[in-house]
Amino acid sequence: RFLREISKFSCNGPASLYQGIQNSLAWNAWIHPSISFRVDVSGSSFGLTHSHFSALQVKNAIIDLQRDKWGNRSNINLHNPDLCIHLHLNRGKAILSFDSSGNSLHRRGYKIAMGIAPLKENIASGLIRISQWNASIPLVDPLCGSGTFLMEAASIALDFPPGLNRSFLFENWLDFDQVLWNQEKDLAIRIQKSNKELPMIIGCEQNKEIANQAKMNLSAASLDKIVQLKTGHFRELKLPKKKGFLLCNPPYGKRIGKENELQALYEELGKFCKKNASGWQLWLLNGNPNLSQFLQMKCNRRIPISNGGIDCRWLNYSIH
Repeated sequence: RFLREISKFSCNGPASLYQGIQNSLAWNAWIHPSISFRVDVSGSSFGLTHSHFSALQVKNAIIDLQRDKWGNRSNINLHNPDLCIHLHLNRGKAILSFDSSGNSLHRRGYKIAMGIAPLKENIASGLIRISQWNASIPLVDPLCGSGTFLMEAASIALDFPPGLNRSFLFENWLDFDQVLWNQEKDLAIRIQKSNKELPMIIGCEQNKEIANQAKMNLSAASLDKIVQLKTGHFRELKLPKKKGFLLCNPPYGKRIGKENELQALYEELGKFCKKNASGWQLWLLNGNPNLSQFLQMKCNRRIPISNGGIDCRWLNYSIH
């Protein structure tokens, strides 16, 4: 998230919080009763140890000003507000900010459908960059799920700006410059549409329902003409003749599958790599070292990664 700081003030209880909020900004210029908002709170201070109570104080301070001026008040919208106000409390101090996005910036705006344990877009992008894959060589995900690796790889190859397909709450701010924002978006689109030699990016998913989710996501991201998606088992997948990278996030028995049932999957993946991908690089996200051993391949690098609170390793293998 990117928070725009509005003000700082001393805060030693509910009354000083209420007063500090009212004095922080010309609220009647920023929030007309037709604008909905939400209040998020982090931290605590003297007499303010419950985030929900603190959020109510902020809300009351704003809507009381609205009622005094208009005799009306804004609605509170927890899921899709026009404005998101963030309050941080710590040791008698308050920091008031506006949240520029309303939800996490890892959400690019292209995921219509998500699998059971989706990989966050920003983590997928970071893992691809760690692998040092470049757009001149093929990239294949033999266990692609809803397609996050595929879409992030295609976006990197196209210089597609993260978030181009989504909206941001800063577009509702009083001082938002629509002309400047349109200029920046137009520039990003021109860069993205410049003539580039695109790599071969291929995904494979056995589960038809999840494969359909990946197709929906690729279409929503306008990447369905760039990424090839195969429905079926990876053992049937034909790799490009040009050597490239295999990237995947197979289940490891935490959120999907049971550990004692996944041994065969890892064994089969290892056999597939050695039989069909000699000279390729394999990068595999693993949260269970008991399973990765069944690949029966020698690991070159192990990079610690936290994925959804699970301690994982981004494993690299040179396939012979």
